[in-house]
Amino acid sequence: FSTMLTPERKTEIIKEYAREDKDTGSPEVQISLLSAKIVYLTDHFRTHPKDVHSRRGLLKMVARRRRLLDYLHNTNSDKYKEIIKRLDLRK
Repeated sequence: FSTMLTPERKTEIIKEYAREDKDTGSPEVQISLLSAKIVYLTDHFRTHPKDVHSRRGLLKMVARRRRLLDYLHNTNSDKYKEIIKRLDLRK
């Protein structure tokens, strides 16, 4: 996960978490893509601690992922538990 999100890596993630072919908008796919970006940015901030402007983007991504996780929890609790386990997220 700690590498930059290249188009190839993005395609891999979409294939891994998609519900069906050509699925790019399901909450599972969106959460996994956001998680990959969050992990990359977290590593970035370890080497660039004064990059305050990108930190705001990171916080927005974390909030969006949280909202998507809440939505998934309310609509499909089994999928929520599965994605939490697969992505190794807290809560």
